[in-house]
Amino acid sequence: MGFWEMFYKNKLMLVGSGIVLLLFIVSFLAPWLALYDPGQIDLKNVLASPSWEHLSGTDQLGRDVLSRMIWGARISLKVGFVATGLAIVIGIIMGSLAGYYGGWIDAVIMRFVDIMFCFPTFFLILAVIAFLEPSIWNIMIVIGLTGWMGVTRLVRADFISLKERDFVQAAKAMGASDLRIIILHILPNAFASILVAATLGIAGAILTESALSFLGIGVQPPTPSWGNILTAGKDNIDIAWWLSLYPGLAILITVVGYNLLGEGIRDALDPRLKK
Repeated sequence: MGFWEMFYKNKLMLVGSGIVLLLFIVSFLAPWLALYDPGQIDLKNVLASPSWEHLSGTDQLGRDVLSRMIWGARISLKVGFVATGLAIVIGIIMGSLAGYYGGWIDAVIMRFVDIMFCFPTFFLILAVIAFLEPSIWNIMIVIGLTGWMGVTRLVRADFISLKERDFVQAAKAMGASDLRIIILHILPNAFASILVAATLGIAGAILTESALSFLGIGVQPPTPSWGNILTAGKDNIDIAWWLSLYPGLAILITVVGYNLLGEGIRDALDPRLKK
């Protein structure tokens, strides 16, 4: 059974793909989908409940919540892809070195990975952000620098298995360099694990950014973010339920969508499930 056949038969994966695709479309078309400027203040409509004029209501400054959520989707995608991309690159480099060379290189890298795993990741991010200026680029870099350990373990495991295969031994016999073997022969065969890790990592990065913004040390106003919209919802939970409900649902649906897509890709690429 091929990948695409597995894809179409996996209903949850189709749902996840639809959610991710919708998020991309909304982000790309944000200038046209948002009916209002996300920073436009309207003190006459402060904390207005959902209506035909403002479908998701307004916040404490009269800004349209739906427009801010649409623009916030861009922030989520940017953070998810940049932070996860950085984590994937570091994880591939570290995992490749550990798995291919083994010995003391493997021991040093994996002990460092174990040390990093000893620290609660979110609190480590909080500690680092506390010493830096809260900005979207600092957040993406910090999330990426604290999220590469799982990728390293996956890549290392694949390299340990693949480096003993016949095609690798044949490449060595033909005089191929270690770098050529790693990049052209082993790494493409570890792509499935990396793709799954990247998909799941995007969901984690989006959730982390939302949590940091909710705490006030992430994306700073007036830049719209699902997390800082939730902060306004926390402050007005008794009189403005929509400020908590809609961005909370957006975060939930996005994270679930990426998780479903990642699990579906893993199922479709797992040779043990192909018949």
